[in-house]
Amino acid sequence: MGAFVELRQLRYFVAVAEELHFGRAAERLHIVQPAVSQQVRRLERALGVSLFTRTTRAVVLSEAGQRFLPHARAVLSAADRATDSVAEFRDVRSLRLGTSEGLGDRLDLLLGAFARLAPSVSLELVHAPTSQRLERVRDGSLDATIVRGSWPSSGLDFTPLWMDEVLVALPASHPLAASVEVSFASLASLPVRLSPVSRNRPLFELVVSCCRAAGFEPVLGPDFTTAQDTLGTLGYGRPHWTVFYRAHANLLPVPGVVFRPLREPTPRMQTYLATPAERRVTPEVVALIEAARAIEAD
Repeated sequence: MGAFVELRQLRYFVAVAEELHFGRAAERLHIVQPAVSQQVRRLERALGVSLFTRTTRAVVLSEAGQRFLPHARAVLSAADRATDSVAEFRDVRSLRLGTSEGLGDRLDLLLGAFARLAPSVSLELVHAPTSQRLERVRDGSLDATIVRGSWPSSGLDFTPLWMDEVLVALPASHPLAASVEVSFASLASLPVRLSPVSRNRPLFELVVSCCRAAGFEPVLGPDFTTAQDTLGTLGYGRPHWTVFYRAHANLLPVPGVVFRPLREPTPRMQTYLATPAERRVTPEVVALIEAARAIEAD
């Protein structure tokens, strides 16, 4: 007889397998880290194998985990398709929207405007790495996703929504924290923590290009992990800097850290709504685009 496995456990396992970090997986799932760890351990007990090799510094998939991952994804995909198969019989219209970490108060404003324009629509938010959200838009398991910057566009249309200002995050104790604005050149001697290219190529390339425009090659420190961990280290560790979108920073009053506008040059990132190129844009997606334009006009 096969082991009893919950869909929730599979979702948590896949999130950890893709992030290779329990904290980032918890942020992506919008739950606390202990819950993720607990459910993954229960899954491992049910299967009778260890799915991850854990050390104090890293989490990697075990050989059993590597073999299990594609099957877990297939089960979750089948569950989504089963749900979608009865969508036409529902009394309410729905919109499955992919989101990302760091949308901050922009997302709150967008959802408020959307609720006013389409009050009868049931909205489902799905958080996952950008490449996975784009693939889910292509295969139809998401209606649309919000993305920042340019990504592979095969099979997708990208509608501009808004421009995001990028701020520098600095230790409050650093002399630059006293400045109203911070020039890129003044950061040349400090290491920077950025999400790696594999996780966020557009932001990485934007920051590096701005540093080069200011006449220096950035000194790369450890990777940006979670907002909480990175800001905690920033406030009380050795001096360094990182970047946040203003919309995200607005929700992050952190002791020991300040956020300042960047100048010379001023970094901005275009945010898009990605939708399937080969399928009709639904009235729900149209309402979402109108909501984005409404908050930009205010």
